[in-house]
Amino acid sequence: MKTLVFVFIFMNFSITAFSQNQNSDRHSNFWDHVRFGGGIGLSFGDGFFSGTLAPSAIYQFNSELAMGLGLNGTYNKQKNVFKSTIFGASVIGLYNPIPELQLSGEFEELNVNRKFDNSAFEDQNYWYPALFAGIGYRSNNITLGIRYDVLYDREKSIYADPWMPFIRVFF
Repeated sequence: MKTLVFVFIFMNFSITAFSQNQNSDRHSNFWDHVRFGGGIGLSFGDGFFSGTLAPSAIYQFNSELAMGLGLNGTYNKQKNVFKSTIFGASVIGLYNPIPELQLSGEFEELNVNRKFDNSAFEDQNYWYPALFAGIGYRSNNITLGIRYDVLYDREKSIYADPWMPFIRVFF
């Protein structure tokens, strides 16, 4: 009887350990397909400072298709002129019809808050959407390309031009 109880307990722990191991493999398998990247930007000038932090992550479904999310935070200041903070998020899709060619679509929504030191300008706080279509040359985890903002508005965009070159890196 003691042997039967021992075998029952041993088998129960073995099955539990095996099932936990399978769940662990399944869980780690998801993270094997997640890649991280993003951007950091700093700009200095005569009384001017700009800093940007934009982390992102994508899920690589297969060798051709990936989708992900990104965050964006920017602070700008021109001494005695203005300060601005920009926060937002984006959703990106990447498609590689061949390994060297990457097509991308990205929707970005940013909250722009500008405060002017001069009372001649009115402070601004608004949301700005951007929809980018891009194409790039890819080599391993680095893509060099250009993207176009199809919703570009010269009056409200934080970008100087609808065409923007990019370097995209995901690890």
